[in-house]
Amino acid sequence: MKKNTVPADNNSNVKPDKAPAVNIIGAGLAGLSAALTLARMGIPCRLISPMPSERAQSVMAEGGINASLDTMGENDSPTEHYNDTMKGGIYLADPNAVWNLCSKAPETVRMLLSLGAALRTENGRPVLRNFGGQKKKRTAYAKSSTGKILMTALIDAVRRYEAEGLVQRYSHHRLYSLNIKNGECFGAGIADIHNRTVTDIKGSVILAGGGMNSLFPGLTTGSTVNTGDVTALAFVSGAELADAEFIQYHPTTFPISGKRCLISEAARGEGGRLFVLRKNEPWYFMEGKYPELGNLSPRDVVSREIELVRKDKDCGNQVFLDMTGLDSSVWENKLSDLREECIRYLGKDPAAVPVEVSPGIHYFMGGINVDEAHRTSISRLYAAGECACQYHGANRLGGNSMLGAVFGGQTAAQTAAAEVNADNTGEELISGIATDIMQPVCVPEKAARLLRESLGIFRRGDILEDAVHEMQELIDREKNTLQRNRMLLGQAVLLSALNRKESRGAHTRTDHPERDDKNYRKTTVAVFDGKKIKIGFRDIPEKRGEVK
Repeated sequence: MKKNTVPADNNSNVKPDKAPAVNIIGAGLAGLSAALTLARMGIPCRLISPMPSERAQSVMAEGGINASLDTMGENDSPTEHYNDTMKGGIYLADPNAVWNLCSKAPETVRMLLSLGAALRTENGRPVLRNFGGQKKKRTAYAKSSTGKILMTALIDAVRRYEAEGLVQRYSHHRLYSLNIKNGECFGAGIADIHNRTVTDIKGSVILAGGGMNSLFPGLTTGSTVNTGDVTALAFVSGAELADAEFIQYHPTTFPISGKRCLISEAARGEGGRLFVLRKNEPWYFMEGKYPELGNLSPRDVVSREIELVRKDKDCGNQVFLDMTGLDSSVWENKLSDLREECIRYLGKDPAAVPVEVSPGIHYFMGGINVDEAHRTSISRLYAAGECACQYHGANRLGGNSMLGAVFGGQTAAQTAAAEVNADNTGEELISGIATDIMQPVCVPEKAARLLRESLGIFRRGDILEDAVHEMQELIDREKNTLQRNRMLLGQAVLLSALNRKESRGAHTRTDHPERDDKNYRKTTVAVFDGKKIKIGFRDIPEKRGEVK
């Protein structure tokens, strides 16, 4: 086999003394965090992504990152963060993983600050804001561009190790295959988008490829580059999928070309109010129905209420977000970038008039099944960030996604480093040409329609069952491997939703409206055996020790 003569997209000619031991697929927050963690340990790695980090979806993250830093004098603590996270996820997440996340959150944010992340501070202490599903101010932020600020800090930190050769960057490559034998991952095939060359690389693999946006074209707030193909390939290669039915609809979005634009929860955290016209009078429905948290109730709750009031015969079909009462200092110091987006894309100044909003798909709580150390069901294959099922249970709290990505990337890297197999590394070798790497970014329209119509905020068993049968017919006819993988992933989501016969968090079944802790406070697990998708349920791990 010929050695690869195609150079990596690496700015440095310096090479480490040994071949990279770990391959990271994805260069957003989770991928960069993993690369930085490995490099600091002296372990060489490859950082592989179709776009440079500057164009990762993580740059688009807006509201903030959670940590019980308690700089606002509210007696916050990791225990309260843990309790809010478990409650927000309707007690479906692994409590040990959630405790790890919340107890280490202050340390994680301080690490980001040490890298130069320009979060808002006063007198050297981070300023925290309110976010949905939480009673205390614990969300650190940089206006509504927190993701961009965190990414900038991590990109700069990782570049230092690129210069030393500890991080080799491949920024126009896609994951093409996984080398799995007898339940163990030995490496991957990556395809160069420019010349379609497929290169086999050895070593452990950390998947950090983001959410499954290609399944719902036009309905997601995320980047269209985040197709979900990484998750789909892992699934068809035998990795378990978990809790795939839990899809978060963010309450405040509006349509733009090809996707939806997010109005950050920060707007409601600073005093924005949702209303609908009821008999031609504004009705601030969240404040009346949920007096404790009001407009900052968990996202699944707010999205359901929006759908319900839109169907109320006494109400208009349009819900509005009223930000006209916010002080000018809030617009100038905290939400200026959000205001600019509304003016640019909606043609309306939110400081002057209420803006129309409706729910849009924003986050996939489910994904590749991982344990608290971020191991998948396949040895030496790890996952972190949105592509992994971890931390969020049935509903994600705002501010926990960036925290989960950074901390998850660190954890996956630490586990991979501890389990590195020195024999499982080697040089890159050209293995062929990719024939289907440049494919549409979304599933075929018929498959998209099935997913769109059956996996909304409200779901029903008979509609899901019909969608499963129709999707299988499409899968059986599909010849393109990439699209077939995507549809198999979509089928796993449908089957997971069909088999969970209860309502919990982001999964609301109108034919099973009650929560059923006895039978369904369990993790949904989907496995593809090469012919058929099998669905089962697994008990939630017991919490080690007590949390008050």
